[in-house]
Amino acid sequence: MVTQFNINDTLLQEALALDDQITVDALVETALREYIQRRKRLKVLELFGTIDYDSDYDYKQQRQQA
Repeated sequence: MVTQFNINDTLLQEALALDDQITVDALVETALREYIQRRKRLKVLELFGTIDYDSDYDYKQQRQQA
């Protein structure tokens, strides 16, 4: 798929200098992958403290039943 972007040249040059990516296409793909990974991690972090657990749960007892 061919897509045109208006990207700040300074940002593009800085990003190219920070990595060994030899093409702008590879750089954009890497940036998108990193963006997606970061957003997924942030969504997982939002779950902390939202899951209730049974304080009376005894995992050792459940292991003996198996």
